[in-house]
Amino acid sequence: MPLIETFNLSASNQDTPKPRKKRLPPFSIRLSPEERARLAVEAAGAPLGAYIKAKVLGTALPVRVRRAGLAVEDRTALAQALALLGRSRLSSNLNQLAHLANIGALPMTPETEAALRDTLADVRYVRRLLMTALGLKPEDRP
Repeated sequence: MPLIETFNLSASNQDTPKPRKKRLPPFSIRLSPEERARLAVEAAGAPLGAYIKAKVLGTALPVRVRRAGLAVEDRTALAQALALLGRSRLSSNLNQLAHLANIGALPMTPETEAALRDTLADVRYVRRLLMTALGLKPEDRP
């Protein structure tokens, strides 16, 4: 079979659209600001839609777990820790030390080198802990 015929046959087979699953239309409800605030307080941080659905159907509220396997409250605490780490200027200070070492302005004594290696190990350890806490797979670096 010539190449053009093979291409045309293949292209014509892909033209048929796949049937889509019919989804039920969403159900909406209007709430006053007071009603919504009351439900938000009762939900105690759970997604409002999930809380209302559990309350209406009489089922237990599902545990709030995200893709990374962390509860939202844990992710909030983790985000705050990351923000504090970012404000610590640690990366900027390490970058300045590296620059000074590269231009020869940092006296590299054995004590300085040991302190830098210890600091690097600490930074890598913190990074590994944070990535694990976020549900990410840390890269194995020496």
